[in-house]
Amino acid sequence: MKKEAIILLNMGGPNNLEEVELFLVNMFNDKNILTMKSSLLRKFIATMITFTRTESSQEIYRKIGGKSPLVDLTKKLVAKLQERVGDDVVVDFVMRYTPPFAPEVIERLNSEEVEKIYLIPLYPQYSTTTTKSSLEDFEEAYHNIGANAVLVETKHFFQNVTYNKAILESIRNAMMDAKYEDFDLIFSAHGLPQKIIDAGDVYERHINKHVAILNTMLDEAGMYFHETHLAYQSKVGPLAWLKPSLEEKLGSVRNRGVIIFPLAFTVDNSETDYELDMEYREIAEEMGFKEYRVCRCPNDSDLFVDALCEIYEKMQ
Repeated sequence: MKKEAIILLNMGGPNNLEEVELFLVNMFNDKNILTMKSSLLRKFIATMITFTRTESSQEIYRKIGGKSPLVDLTKKLVAKLQERVGDDVVVDFVMRYTPPFAPEVIERLNSEEVEKIYLIPLYPQYSTTTTKSSLEDFEEAYHNIGANAVLVETKHFFQNVTYNKAILESIRNAMMDAKYEDFDLIFSAHGLPQKIIDAGDVYERHINKHVAILNTMLDEAGMYFHETHLAYQSKVGPLAWLKPSLEEKLGSVRNRGVIIFPLAFTVDNSETDYELDMEYREIAEEMGFKEYRVCRCPNDSDLFVDALCEIYEKMQ
């Protein structure tokens, strides 16, 4: 019987404060993040960004426990998916910017004599900065090592009904016994520079389609918020980014209750635990919001595991 593997791909996050510099170096040396043609210029800019941001980034991770929650949560997700698919399928994960890196995982796959590998990037919507980057990273490492398994990839899954049910479940859990009509719901997606979108990246279109799907499902589930909105977070630097920003959106909605769902992430990380739950909470409180809530990502929820099983089966 031919042995198969499911490999989950994600951006990664520092496992400790010492890995913060490694995370920044690898991220800003990614040609899909800094898109200039000159690798020397990219390396110079990456070095400057890393030098100026390492200390402040370390302080962020200190505030959320000294590391990113992403790797540990991904391990839990892998364990639950492994239990679901059984021992005949190897389940593992690769991070783009921090360990475990692709070569290490590929060596394990080769030792298991895996003949078919299903690559599932854990980004619901496609972007060159995330999906393409992670797929290229794994495939390049795989071919450099010289292995010969068949690689099968998926590029997005925001239309998967079960995954979207996991999102609704997370929103319900965050609402608890509150009245939906007392809250505005903001889907907050990680921002991108407008020039990347203008170059043909489909991310914004996928985000808009995803929000439309979720709004329909909210109505069908009887989850009637006062209003739902889309905003973008995490802008850095002087370039024009996708709009509206989350801060702009908070300034324009009714300041009673607001609940945020992190639309572009499947696993919690510093952008959810620090940026959304701490930084923007302070902003919302200064604006006079009576309540500010942040939903958890699907993480290792049973519905997300169900969705990954469906994605795997569809790829076969």
